[in-house]
Amino acid sequence: MLVLALRSVRQRPGRFLTTLLSAFLGAAIVMAFNSLHDTAGAPGVDAVSSETLRTAAGVVGGYGTLLVFFAVASALTVNVRQRAAELELLRRSGATPGQLRRMVVGEALAVALVGTAAAVLPAVLGGRLLVELFQDTGQVAASVDHSFGAVALSSGVFVTPAASAGAALLALRRVTRGRRRTVRRRPVFAWAALTAGAVAASSTFAFSSTDEMLMAFPAQGAILLSVGFALMAPRLLTGVLGRLTLGGASGWLAVRNLRRRAGELSGILMALILFTAVSTATLTMQAVESDEVAASGLVKSVDAKNLETLNYTVVGIIVVFVCVMLVNSLYAATTYRGREFGQQRLAGATPGQVLGVVGVEGLVLTVVGLLFGTLAALAGIVPFTVVRSDAVLPGQLTGVWTAVAAVGAAATVGTSLFTARRVLRTPAVRAVGVAA
Repeated sequence: MLVLALRSVRQRPGRFLTTLLSAFLGAAIVMAFNSLHDTAGAPGVDAVSSETLRTAAGVVGGYGTLLVFFAVASALTVNVRQRAAELELLRRSGATPGQLRRMVVGEALAVALVGTAAAVLPAVLGGRLLVELFQDTGQVAASVDHSFGAVALSSGVFVTPAASAGAALLALRRVTRGRRRTVRRRPVFAWAALTAGAVAASSTFAFSSTDEMLMAFPAQGAILLSVGFALMAPRLLTGVLGRLTLGGASGWLAVRNLRRRAGELSGILMALILFTAVSTATLTMQAVESDEVAASGLVKSVDAKNLETLNYTVVGIIVVFVCVMLVNSLYAATTYRGREFGQQRLAGATPGQVLGVVGVEGLVLTVVGLLFGTLAALAGIVPFTVVRSDAVLPGQLTGVWTAVAAVGAAATVGTSLFTARRVLRTPAVRAVGVAA
């Protein structure tokens, strides 16, 4: 089966393109930040610089590892779902569940290793840029030289393939065993995350406006609430669609398609909710904190500068990965609808009408993701702003939210329309015949 896996990757590389991109970006980010451990441990690095580098590597490296797993899992889930018929044929031909697992995991490992190898040079350059960023802000001494050594390489060689293998097993389990057990467990985890998020956000009022830990609890609360909403994504989407009525043929068909594919689209909605909540909450609270410090005339401490840099860096990584997850999932899901689009055109729909349906679907997903992501973000922003500045809604929120919404809408609607337009280039008869 491992030989079959390698042959499958070699014969049909386009099928694994989205997985390869996720593994490449994940390995590059993980190795770039773990190279800060190598830099911090180099001879002659002072204690302050070493602490700054190790803190950044530990915090962002941990986030990066989780995001690698989720990004690769998202791409592999779509990949395995689209190959359900192929896997079923192999099973009926005598392949055991263990052989199927080894084949899918072998494919994931092969793609991950290729992605990791390609990511070494970008990781070296990225790590060097990170050190220069810390030096420009005065957090790391100018005499410190970037090092890319054993810690960075081992993190790429072991973390990315391991995350890919775990994601492959998860994807195969979802497709071959169904989702009933996952659906039963999901509300429990969702309500636990929502409860923990509400407690963390409300704990903000126990701190003073000058406490160094003030931002930690509302940020954690917003993240946990967004995780809770994300786990409830299928139910949230179904609930919104049950109350949504859109006029016109495109609107009616879009709502119908979304209801039918609510489970498949839950991964896209989860990514949108997490992206909106984490980005909006972190950037808004950091902007409020920076403005308050500037208004007081005080100078930021090294710890405050480290926190600010980490906040912006974490948000940047989340933006990159969520966009990759959205683009990968939407590209694969929309490409897979070639037969559906062909049938619609044979039934009398014009390419413009098909694109209209896809655009409305993307717009509905974007609005639902922004709605619940914003609610989670506000649960952290409001307590923080009340304690820090005696206001309720900060003025910085408008600009931040607008930018976040624009990125989310561009990634969702733009990718859907771009991919659908490419799929529609195939003649309708051929699309139906090939898919059949």
